[in-house]
Amino acid sequence: MNKFNRRDFIKLSGSALIGVTLGGVVLRANAQDRVALDDPTAKALQYVHTSQLEGKNCENCQYLQGEAGSEWRPCAFFPNKLVSAEGWCAGWLKKQG
Repeated sequence: MNKFNRRDFIKLSGSALIGVTLGGVVLRANAQDRVALDDPTAKALQYVHTSQLEGKNCENCQYLQGEAGSEWRPCAFFPNKLVSAEGWCAGWLKKQG
């Protein structure tokens, strides 16, 4: 049986944390174009630039990234694309906290 010691755990945890942090930075840095409504992913997720559902929009979605207050921001569902803060898609999940 292979033992996993505390030092190995700390190394692995630190590496994972750095990877997740850098991944988010890269996603925000690469996002440039706005997602088009005819994009295959947008169609699959029923994305719209303006939500018709009260209290549900990209601004209060867990997957929206970037600085609050920006009209167009990166989203985890659309790599290298920007979504409208007023938009909505079927992947919407209420932001915690």
